[in-house]
Amino acid sequence: MSKEAAIRQKLMVGLEPTRLDVINESELHAGHRSSPGTGESHFRIVVVTPRFAGQSRLQRHRAINELLADELAGGIHALAVHAYAPGEHVEH
Repeated sequence: MSKEAAIRQKLMVGLEPTRLDVINESELHAGHRSSPGTGESHFRIVVVTPRFAGQSRLQRHRAINELLADELAGGIHALAVHAYAPGEHVEH
């Protein structure tokens, strides 16, 4: 399973989002020294879930990092997180 698919699956199961975008931005960093060259090293996620209602930004990021601990330890160099509760402004 690709890292992108694993991210999507874990967030769908763990957060039951009403919106989930998983964007692979690795190609934007292909020439960077820190890029491992795998094609799956840089991701941006946009997630909207009722589970984030009443949670701080830090709590939301921690929940996502816990769900994706294996992926973050296994070659993902960067993960940009945009996490919202329903009704909050979603820019991405």
